[in-house]
Amino acid sequence: MVDLKGAHCPAISFRPIRPSDLEVLEKIHSDLFPIRYESEFFHNVVNGHDIVSWGAIDRNRPNGQSEELIGFVTARIVLAKDSEALQIEDLLRFDSAKPDQTLVYILTLGVVDSYRHLGIATSLIREVIKYASSIPMCRAVYLHVISYNNPAIHLYQKMAFQCVRRLHGFYFIDGRHYDSFLFIYYINGGRSPCSPLELVTLIASYVKTGLKLVGAKLWKNEGKKASRWPNSKETRCLITTQSKRILMTEGTGFQCV
Repeated sequence: MVDLKGAHCPAISFRPIRPSDLEVLEKIHSDLFPIRYESEFFHNVVNGHDIVSWGAIDRNRPNGQSEELIGFVTARIVLAKDSEALQIEDLLRFDSAKPDQTLVYILTLGVVDSYRHLGIATSLIREVIKYASSIPMCRAVYLHVISYNNPAIHLYQKMAFQCVRRLHGFYFIDGRHYDSFLFIYYINGGRSPCSPLELVTLIASYVKTGLKLVGAKLWKNEGKKASRWPNSKETRCLITTQSKRILMTEGTGFQCV
C-alpha cells in the first residue's frame, strides 16, 4: 500500500467494483476484518450477484496502481417483510399493504490504513444512501457494528444513523461471543415506530395534564368550599407527589444503546 506521508496527494474517485478487483478485495477484507468471508461472497460482489458495491480508488497512484481499490462498501437489497435479522416490525413503521417495501443492508465497509481520515468511508456511505434513496419503496439503510469498534460507531452517529438496538452475542469470533449494535438510517418517509419510552412519555403527559386540571379545579374551589375541604393542602401535596413519580418513571428503565 502507498505511503501518504510524503509529497503524494491522493485524487480519490469512486466506481463500481469489478471482476478485476477480486484479489485486492479479498486481501483488504483479510487485513481489516476478524471475520473470514467465503470465496462465494467475493465472487458475488465483483460480479454484482445480488450485491451492489462501490470502490474507492486513488487516480494519483504511481506504477499503474491508479485503478487498485483503496476502499469499498458492499450492500444488499432486502425485502422489509423478509428481514429476520432486523425484526422489521419492531423497528420500522411497516405497511403490510405494501409488501414490496425494501431496505438496503450494508454488508462490509473498509478503507486501507494509509488512506484513513480522508473522508473516504463517509463518501462511500453517502453513495449507499444516495442509491437507496433512489429506490422509491426503500425505507431505510441499516447495518451491524461490533460493539468494540468505536471509530465505526462514531462515524455512523456523526452521519445521523440511529443506534436502535444492542444484540448480545451477535458475533462469534475465535471462540468468543461479541455484541453488536444495530444502526438504521431512515429514508423515503421511513421512520421508527413508537418506542416504549415514547409510549410511557405520552401516557405520562396525558396523566400529568389530567392531574393539573384536577389540581387547578380544587384550588379554584378551595376558597368557596373551605369548610367542605379541611384537608385541601394535603390533597394538593398528594397530587404533586404523584406527578413527580410519573416523571421519574419516564427517565428510568429504558436506554438507547
